[in-house]
Amino acid sequence: MILPIAVYGHTILRHATQEIEIGDETISQLIKDMWTTMYRCDGVGIAAPQIGKALRLFIIDADVFKDDYPELKGFKKVFINAQIEALDGKKCRLSEGCLSLPGIYEKVTRPNRIRICYYDENFNHRNEVYDGFVARIIQHEYDHVEGKLFIDYLNPLKKLLLKTRLSAISNGKIKLNYQTSTE
Repeated sequence: MILPIAVYGHTILRHATQEIEIGDETISQLIKDMWTTMYRCDGVGIAAPQIGKALRLFIIDADVFKDDYPELKGFKKVFINAQIEALDGKKCRLSEGCLSLPGIYEKVTRPNRIRICYYDENFNHRNEVYDGFVARIIQHEYDHVEGKLFIDYLNPLKKLLLKTRLSAISNGKIKLNYQTSTE
């Protein structure tokens, strides 16, 4: 099922999220719906708060970047109850966009290496290290389960310059090829 995307102004994007009970069988259908929604919206990742669920869950399919980043070929993962344990490495500044902030692309500085613990879709515990562009994608989606958006990393002047665009998003005055929700 295709679900509406919570866009800027929707309070769930700033809510604390709840951990998922390990073994919860209802999560598999939610994950399927998230994949369907993400692909319909041409996303690379999507987090549960973006579809109106205050849960510590996000998914990523970064295969679309395989031409520029060969290490992302076939990278498709589910992250349940993720916790970033370490952020390190060189800081990189790259442009980011988000389904919840349609039409906004800004450069964000992030560390290029992370260590993350999580459960996969089969509730197998994972503790992994990621480098480079995939580390950035994971951090972006992880921010959603922490109630953050990539614009939170921008300086005050840049945020001020985006005020009109953000207002248009929160007031539903944008046209998109996917269904959105501001409440």
